[in-house]
Amino acid sequence: MSLDEAALTVLLRRETPHVVAHLAKLVRDLSLAEELLQDTVVASVEQWRKSGLPPNPGAYLMKAARNRAIDVFRKQQREADWTRREAREADSSHEAIDEGAMFADERLRLVFTCCHPGLPLESQIALTLRLVCGLTTPEVARAFLVPEPTIAQRLVRAKRSISDQAIGYEEPEPDQLDSRLDAVLHVFLAVFNEGHTATSGDALTRVDLMDEAQRLTSLVVEALPDEPEARGLLALMQLQASRADARVDSSGALVLLEDQDRATWNHALIERGLDNLQLAAARGRPGRFQLHAHIAATHAHATSFAATDWARIGHLYRALELLAPSPIITLNRAVAVAMVDGPEAGLALLEPLEHQAALRTYHLLPATRADLLRRLGRFDEARGAYQRALELVTNSAERSFLERRLGQLSPGG
Repeated sequence: MSLDEAALTVLLRRETPHVVAHLAKLVRDLSLAEELLQDTVVASVEQWRKSGLPPNPGAYLMKAARNRAIDVFRKQQREADWTRREAREADSSHEAIDEGAMFADERLRLVFTCCHPGLPLESQIALTLRLVCGLTTPEVARAFLVPEPTIAQRLVRAKRSISDQAIGYEEPEPDQLDSRLDAVLHVFLAVFNEGHTATSGDALTRVDLMDEAQRLTSLVVEALPDEPEARGLLALMQLQASRADARVDSSGALVLLEDQDRATWNHALIERGLDNLQLAAARGRPGRFQLHAHIAATHAHATSFAATDWARIGHLYRALELLAPSPIITLNRAVAVAMVDGPEAGLALLEPLEHQAALRTYHLLPATRADLLRRLGRFDEARGAYQRALELVTNSAERSFLERRLGQLSPGG
């Protein structure tokens, strides 16, 4: 029986992170949990190809994975010990939730577990995105702006370190949360960003990822209400998500910020984002997530594209450059500077980025350069930049937009 391969991919991406989180809780071994998940998925898909999808594929995967874990423990003659431990945890589960609400969610628990300080920060984030959040290796690579083989090697090293250091499923103590929070928040932002603009596929956005990132961040805010950066990240997500529906038209085509109908923005979500940003700012400890949220808030406050305070946005990006230097930050600042001081000023900021290895395959660098050149009437150069962006872009909606822009250039240059 044939399966809709696209639908199956979506299904597995949605369900497997929940399964691996549950497995990690049961077996208390991250590497073993991943192995069990892979075996379960292979066997389940093979069965589904013969008999079709079950009524509840997620429950099917969960049960199959659990049974596979029991088989492993039986072979290791540990089933009795595991069953007794599981029974004790079930008896005390209500008490555990009362003691620490943030650990009531298995997926959130596993995120904090994977963000173990025994691993390098980049490995923590990459491993968590791949194992817990279900992002593919290309999607994780995009989050880091590095080639796919680099991420693959990083994941291998992280798993090896877990084995060498005997890092198991270990929930951090309350006094250990601070050392893991920064990595956790970066994980959630990467998930949200992948949902905001998908690495590949026909759709510009993946609402499921945006919603899940907001949900998990909300749980962290509830558990750690005095952490301003967690609340700042939630504000950023809410403000960005408020524009999601306006970013595409009825046919799914990309709509730029300047062309969006602001009446279609989710103003209730904007209010929640602004409230969270105000609460975060009141703590007096501004950080990178709050600064990003202030940029999103500046867009939210503007009644039109022309009324946007681009000078303020440029200053906020400059503050981010000083706090957490990044070529992406500089790229975004160049756009803001171009809106205030003209396209030439923006191009001047882009020039050093052309030699940045991290942006060598990042399509938005040549796409931004193309737009500034177009605005200056330098159509031949703009055409080359658009063609370079088209060579790099992997999302169909973005590709279609760039093709339209390229086609709109004066044929004579």
